Amino acid sequence: MPEPGLRSAPRFSIIVPVYNVQGYLRACLDSLLAQEFTDFEVIAVDDCSPDRSGEILAEFAARDPRVVPVRHEENGGIGAARNTGVAHARGDYLLFLDSDDTLTAGALQAMAGRLAASEDPDLLLFDHVRSYWWHEVKPSAVRELLAAAGKDVFKPTERTEFLHMFAVVWNRAFRRDFFVNNGFRYTDGLYEDALMVYTTMLTAERAVCLEHACVEYRQRRHGNSMKTPGRKHFTIFEQYQRLFDFLDGRPDLDRLRPLFFERMVSHFLFTGARESRVRVQDRPEFFRRAAAMYRRHKPAGFTPPVEADALQFQALERGSYRAFQTLNLVNRTRLRGQQRVRKARRAMSKRATAGFYRMQLKRPIDPNLAVFSAYWNRTPSCNPLAVYEKARELAPHLHGVWVVREDVVDTVPDGMDHVVVNSQRYWELMARAKYFVNNVNFADEVVKRKGQVHLQTHHGTPLKRMGIDQQKYPAAVKGMSMRKLLERADRWDLSVSANQHTSEQWERVYPCGFETIDAGYPRNDVFFRTGAREILDIRERLGIAPGSTAVLYAPTVRDYQVGYVPQLDLEKVTGALGPDFVLLVRTHYFYGRDPHLQQLQERGALIDVSRHPSVEELCLAADALITDYSSIMFDYAGLDRPIITYADDWETYVRSRGVTFDLLSGKPGDTPGIVATTEDELIEAFRSGRWQGAEAGELRAAFRARFCMWDDGHAAERVVNRAFLGRHDLLPAPPPLSQRTVAPSPREAARAGAVLAPGADGAPGRPDAGPTG
Repeated sequence: MPEPGLRSAPRFSIIVPVYNVQGYLRACLDSLLAQEFTDFEVIAVDDCSPDRSGEILAEFAARDPRVVPVRHEENGGIGAARNTGVAHARGDYLLFLDSDDTLTAGALQAMAGRLAASEDPDLLLFDHVRSYWWHEVKPSAVRELLAAAGKDVFKPTERTEFLHMFAVVWNRAFRRDFFVNNGFRYTDGLYEDALMVYTTMLTAERAVCLEHACVEYRQRRHGNSMKTPGRKHFTIFEQYQRLFDFLDGRPDLDRLRPLFFERMVSHFLFTGARESRVRVQDRPEFFRRAAAMYRRHKPAGFTPPVEADALQFQALERGSYRAFQTLNLVNRTRLRGQQRVRKARRAMSKRATAGFYRMQLKRPIDPNLAVFSAYWNRTPSCNPLAVYEKARELAPHLHGVWVVREDVVDTVPDGMDHVVVNSQRYWELMARAKYFVNNVNFADEVVKRKGQVHLQTHHGTPLKRMGIDQQKYPAAVKGMSMRKLLERADRWDLSVSANQHTSEQWERVYPCGFETIDAGYPRNDVFFRTGAREILDIRERLGIAPGSTAVLYAPTVRDYQVGYVPQLDLEKVTGALGPDFVLLVRTHYFYGRDPHLQQLQERGALIDVSRHPSVEELCLAADALITDYSSIMFDYAGLDRPIITYADDWETYVRSRGVTFDLLSGKPGDTPGIVATTEDELIEAFRSGRWQGAEAGELRAAFRARFCMWDDGHAAERVVNRAFLGRHDLLPAPPPLSQRTVAPSPREAARAGAVLAPGADGAPGRPDAGPTG
């Protein structure tokens, strides 16, 4: 590799078009910046992406000058983005990498070695692997072909077997002078790769192969433009017409016309037979266009190759769409739709009274009816409850009904309409409601009708691996059907996100067709709207003595354990902290009542708040939080109060469940405060005062900046405006953290409580207090 500073231009210019890939872009860029071979630049072209991909690019560019972001003011498509990248490139070689794919370890080093040994050929062809969303990785079909080429330098038109390679531009490197001097430019629309691949292969004088698998080609379940049906797939005819126009100008290549004709027809057949590309109603026209291209460009004496289905070619040549249909090449959509309906009917439980439900499904959708649920039909709570309450204010025309289990009916607040799950009225509502709001998922038996809108609010920020990432962790997916999980997620129309980290994770691990609402979590709005008197009232109801320091201990569930197993010796900790502290203990809602906790509460050692209906009230009442890997830390951080991480089983948790970042790294943005891995360390953190010291405050400030970026008291308003009122112009961006008014701490509330004006329901909140709070 050249010595730094000896080259005026990098060896490689890696051009990355960027559009709606915030869930994948970090992995793409990380794979580039982690390469051992460092003599490259990354030209990342933001094609006016509507998500926050541009912010990710800016973040990477700020920490590594090799990342050069370029932004289009208008969306021009992947071809235009690649052309922009070429215009900005300075490298000896051009690499085109899609922003949802990655380079494998050692890829650039392997490329550089082969190019140097071959004296800089026009083209380098290299291998790839396919990475599927269910985490299976498969080799390509050309591995042996590339290996057989060895170190040969050849002219592609003389080695036609390489013209059968997967016709994409990301499995090859182009010498920049060769590319630019021959005037190659990407065209508009899909299938531009095939045109570029064939014309460059037909022009190149020198090419070499590399059997190293350099690219991990991600097979996305959703979001791939090639798998989205529509008229845009008709551009395939324009691209192949351009290819044959090119061949018309090169009579020396006439001997290759039959090969490219066969490639064209096979591509038409492949594309036209897939419902993920050409819609049913467009099939006849697609067939007619394909037949016209067949007749226009058929070489004299052409016969279909042995490996092709001659009947397909004959049907296309005759222009017989009926023959196409009899060959079962198209229009399987109706059959598959019928299969889905039969499957849904079979899945209906007997209690649902399938006949009644089917009848209700035929009735009109009620545009003013909304169904709400939280935590598998438990008591109304969390984000759905905050959205429900804001909708009553901003969208009073909507009638909201809560779905609850029969055993929690008594906990539903007075005046709140509710229905018991699986009752007859329940199935009527599920059939006819316009809107569905949940922080988990509705039952598998629920049929998603056209015109219904499912709003997924979620209930946490993902530190642990979720969605398709869980497939790598057996303890996390025990008893779970990933297929059914994704079918439920396919019903989501809108997905609420707490922060940018969450947006990126949800879009990647739930590869479905939802729209993300970057709003913050509605349940946290209360942290910005609660006054001193209300906080004092909450503490009084919980039994917290005036002047006490209340510490909320809220551990998460362990997938590798059965039942509730305390991670802390609660008697030891409470005894060591002394009478000025009171421990509020909240076990995960998956666990039942713990007799030992009740005994400790009866002895006055702690307060068991496991069944308290509002986690938000517990956060407001607490002076500090002790947790491990629970997502409560991300919500509590918005209050700018101390967070202590007690992680005595971090390595076991990481192995059994997986994590999205290193909580214990101590890096700003990763760690929310003081970390303890033993009970003695935890006790020392409190006795020494480190739990609320300057170091803890600085870590908390960085953590808040990363994970509380949108929390400002208006999240529910944003969600209601978008989901129920159809307003895309939600609200202005949240103000800087330092300018947001959050609820006062209990200590501040106690001071303010003595001077509240008569009749006031609470003192104003405090502006952000900065790192030390």
